[in-house]
Amino acid sequence: MNKNSINFIATLVIAIVLSQFLPWWSIMIASFITGLLISLKKKAVFFVPFIAVALFWMVYSFVLSSSNDFIMAKKIAVLLPLQGNPYLLILVTGLIGGIAAGIAGILGNQFNKVFVDRN
Repeated sequence: MNKNSINFIATLVIAIVLSQFLPWWSIMIASFITGLLISLKKKAVFFVPFIAVALFWMVYSFVLSSSNDFIMAKKIAVLLPLQGNPYLLILVTGLIGGIAAGIAGILGNQFNKVFVDRN
């Protein structure tokens, strides 16, 4: 397995575990930790945690919303300019989580370069 796959799986597992007992920002802790421990290169630093958390949040929000027939998702999608489309709301949810995780992954990678690779 290459570093991208390991980082993806580690981010996903840590995010799932931390989200069980921490608020929404726990995904940023997961991305920061994996960015700190598993150094990636170039665009993968942002996109691997982005895709991992976006996928996690979209699947999780779909599962939660489908259990109540998307009633709450439809009401929230009406409040936002999404024309009441719950699937578009799930996509926006994944994008927001992915952006937060990608930025935290970049921060973890930069901490790795500054403090760990200094030897």
